[in-house]
Amino acid sequence: MFRLKTVRQKLLALVAMSLAVTLAMLPVLGWLLRQQLLEEANDRVKNARKAYVVELEDRINVLNLAADLLSNDPDVERAIREGKSDDAASVCATFAKLYPDIDIVFLKKDGSRVARIGCSDDGGTLVERQTVADALAGKAADGLSVRGCGKNPVPTYLVARPVADVGVLVVGRRFDQERLQRTGHKVGLELAMVDPQGNLVHRTENFPEGGEKVAPHDPLLMDIGDRSFVVEPFTADELKSRDGQYWLVAARDVTHIRSVVYRDMAYALGIILIAGALALIAGFRIANIMSTALNRVSVALRKLENQEYVKVQGVATGDELEDLASGFNTMVDGLQERDKLKTTFGKYMTEAVMEHLMAGKVELGGETLTATILFSDIRSFTSISEKMDAKELVALLNEYFTEMVDVVIKEDGVVDKYIGDAIMAVFGAPVPKKDDALHAVRAAVGMRTALAHLNERLKARGATTIKTGIGVHTGVVVAGNIGSEKRMEYTVIGDTVNLASRLESSTKELGTPVLISDDTYQLVKEHIEARAVKEITVKGRQQPVMTWEVLGLKGEAPAPKSTTQL
Repeated sequence: MFRLKTVRQKLLALVAMSLAVTLAMLPVLGWLLRQQLLEEANDRVKNARKAYVVELEDRINVLNLAADLLSNDPDVERAIREGKSDDAASVCATFAKLYPDIDIVFLKKDGSRVARIGCSDDGGTLVERQTVADALAGKAADGLSVRGCGKNPVPTYLVARPVADVGVLVVGRRFDQERLQRTGHKVGLELAMVDPQGNLVHRTENFPEGGEKVAPHDPLLMDIGDRSFVVEPFTADELKSRDGQYWLVAARDVTHIRSVVYRDMAYALGIILIAGALALIAGFRIANIMSTALNRVSVALRKLENQEYVKVQGVATGDELEDLASGFNTMVDGLQERDKLKTTFGKYMTEAVMEHLMAGKVELGGETLTATILFSDIRSFTSISEKMDAKELVALLNEYFTEMVDVVIKEDGVVDKYIGDAIMAVFGAPVPKKDDALHAVRAAVGMRTALAHLNERLKARGATTIKTGIGVHTGVVVAGNIGSEKRMEYTVIGDTVNLASRLESSTKELGTPVLISDDTYQLVKEHIEARAVKEITVKGRQQPVMTWEVLGLKGEAPAPKSTTQL
């Protein structure tokens, strides 16, 4: 899959995408204009329907008037009873003259025809038998009939009335092509009539071919040759016959409007292409500037990850990109100063305390924590120091401290301070961790092992070996920054610290290299091999303290004793 890898590519793609979206909107615009054409044509169809229905109602009213007058005329009754067609024609002469498109039929009760006015073709059957039966039975017989006048009958609206008890008078008006042509001209539309089966009955002269096949209630834009029509069907209650519903299909010529729409779309496309080309040129220039500025920062950032403190040459853009380069250079200065400070601090304090201080937690005060304190001290250090010059003594201490501190740090401990040749380590401050007591005891065992290895090296060099005592106690301490605003130290204080120091001092008289309190033992007894020593009384405490000698860790070989015990 193709992926955009550079900012320049992405910015250009963004401009191109905007152009593509704009171009994609053209079909939407065309669709909207098409919908506008359909809506406008639909409005015209609604107006045509209203006009057509009004005209249809007027024509039906004329039929009802003629049927009511003639069916109540005594001369009509006599003409039907006596079967005199000439008399019937004479009675209807006035209506025939006023409304030449009206068809009038006189029928006897048996359905036989007495006279016919208007429909001159003998091949036609104007009236259905059911219409006569309904009229004689007093039922509504008005409605559209497909049995019109002539060899090719057209739908005809009929009004049937009983004449006394002698027969039936039927008055009708045809829905022929001539009438459809006049109606379409009046409403400004081309019209077609479709029967219930969807077959074309007749249409106006310019009605588009195939337009009659449009589904009801579904306006359609049709292109026929170089002309365009919006076609939509409609109907009326008066167009319903016994066989089903007849439909009228209206068509409006929108060729001129379509030309205007296409012309406007061509103009819009030209404007969009020109604007898009200008946007791409401008976008390319902006993308180059932004890409150059960001690339410089990116290169410098990668070098910064490798501890190469390089600065960025800014691009004069006058915006956020220029501020980004300036801010990056300021950050580099800060990181250089921080690393310098961190390096300096690292020589004087543990990393955990240093991180605690550099996090901004340097206010005077403290917090109460449960921690485990470890004290380790070199035995007979005074005698050793008397036999060595200062440089040798410092070298020995540095070698010793290096080994011991590595073990403490490995077990997540913090070297709180060096007290001459003694080490004070804290497990659980400044950040308490799970199994701090176990880590402290593991550190004590590890320090014994490390001391044994150190003594082997010292012995091989002919130097004096070292013996130590280690005391460990778990309890509540106060941890925090102690001192003044100008000079402070992060440390822990409290009875727990004092007791750990006393335990370390007791290792010599009790003959054990590692001594832990019962408080610590209860926390780690599942993980260590230990021997109960005795209860001791510690200065400053009324209650005696039970002590335990740590022999080793369960599942591990015991630490060597020969060179580490007192």
